[in-house]
Amino acid sequence: MNLKNLRQKIDSTDKKIVMLLNQRAIIAGRVADFKLKHGQSLYSPDREREVLRKIAAGNPGPLTTGALEAVYREIMSAALAQERPLSIAYLGPEATFTNLAAIKRFGSQVDYLACDGIADVFLEVERSQADYGVVPIENSIEGAVTHTLDMLIDSDLKICAQVILDISHNLLANCPKLKIKRVYSNPQVFGQCRLWLEKNLARVDTIEVSSTTRAAQIASREKHSAAIASLLAAKVYKLRVIASDIEDSPHNITRFLVIGKNETGATGEDKTSIVFSIKDKVGALYDMLKPFKKYHINLTKIESRPSKKKAWDYYFFVDLEGHQGEPRVKKALTELENKCRFMKVLGSYPIGE
Repeated sequence: MNLKNLRQKIDSTDKKIVMLLNQRAIIAGRVADFKLKHGQSLYSPDREREVLRKIAAGNPGPLTTGALEAVYREIMSAALAQERPLSIAYLGPEATFTNLAAIKRFGSQVDYLACDGIADVFLEVERSQADYGVVPIENSIEGAVTHTLDMLIDSDLKICAQVILDISHNLLANCPKLKIKRVYSNPQVFGQCRLWLEKNLARVDTIEVSSTTRAAQIASREKHSAAIASLLAAKVYKLRVIASDIEDSPHNITRFLVIGKNETGATGEDKTSIVFSIKDKVGALYDMLKPFKKYHINLTKIESRPSKKKAWDYYFFVDLEGHQGEPRVKKALTELENKCRFMKVLGSYPIGE
């Protein structure tokens, strides 16, 4: 078979794909109409997880599961946008890692709203100016994002999904590396790229700014300046990638949360996040954890945070395996609530991507 015949086969296949995609979009539109009629959220992380799981299970290759998931992310993004524009607030400005996490979760077909701070993301969703918000919650190197933890205590919003993002730092500039005199980035990023900078740019000034995006903005305007930022920042601010993956640790991962007004249904592979405060007595925390052992519930994370209301008074944030609607989880949470001074379920959501 010659090249012309092979291309004709591709053209024929493309026509079928376009037809099937439009058929899928019509059905997705009917689903959206049903949800709107019955007051349900258009975005369903549990259903999304189920679709991606079935795609992975039915993939014979040669395309990788990751490639198919990326394609379907855009297909589902277009489906979300066709009924009415879906608005996603995120910790901005444009090209931050939170922006990347939001795109990874919702695709490119929805509207994005950059916010100046984490509190602003919560506020935009609470005021219904955005349907969902995306905020960072923890980094594998730097630890928890305490401002997000503080906001979750008082907000009525629910955690409805999570996004895990591999953080890759890149040196961006519009001049050769040998001519770079200044490098801009935020303090955390400099800490994560210290060894590379000492080896490659030891005599260059490092200047701290508020964000990697701000660094890219400055580098795009100043001569002999560079930024450490994301590849998206390079594209947005028209900078060349001088060096890629310059972080000292190859295991630099940040977890982000999707927050909204609606709870997420169970998928069978879920996580529940809670926060509670304990009564001031010996062995109080030990007593709080007993219900989880009793019902064989695995705790994947526990983080303490000062309450800011009383000296030596703490909130404890816990991630546990299972959905809050499961009987054993429900029983454990009920027993915990009866023991502690304050308890709040922050949300149940799919464990995987």
